[in-house]
Amino acid sequence: MIAVRNTATFWGAGAQLLHWLMAAGIATSMVLGWIMVNMPAGAAQFQLYSLHKSLGITLLALVVLRLVWRWINITPPLPDTLPRHEKWLAKAGHRSLYALMLLMPLSGYVINSAANFPLNVFGLVQIPNLTPASESLGGLASTLHLTFFWGFVVVLTAHIGGALRHHFVLRDNILRRMLPVRHGSEKRD
Repeated sequence: MIAVRNTATFWGAGAQLLHWLMAAGIATSMVLGWIMVNMPAGAAQFQLYSLHKSLGITLLALVVLRLVWRWINITPPLPDTLPRHEKWLAKAGHRSLYALMLLMPLSGYVINSAANFPLNVFGLVQIPNLTPASESLGGLASTLHLTFFWGFVVVLTAHIGGALRHHFVLRDNILRRMLPVRHGSEKRD
């Protein structure tokens, strides 16, 4: 059975759930964003924009929850066998991911606010605008949003590549300790 809280060697069910919810949400939001900006204007595009914005605000709330969860739990350390530069890269990558998980939806929120467009999350909650209407601020936020998107692509590719390298090449427990399925024969390092 998986503990809800983290242990000294594995991420707990709470951290795993938040990780995989965020992973699915980010992937979905990125795909929706790519599709919606490349489709003709109309009702379908409007619906994708609404879904993308709702998902973005939800992801913003989840990353705040994730940061709080991480703050109140222990963090399983990286194995001592990892070279120092790999530990540094892993920490820099995770910090970049957290920064992007905050900045991406915030920049989208500013785009929406600067356009003075109502933000209704999944048709349930009306979110007030964060900024006054401003075409120049909206343009800047839009440029940042796209820049953060490409930064996310790079950092996520490195993150996923690193996890797969640890699992298939180095054959350590880095990836397994974030997976909810445990096998009794696994060594927990």
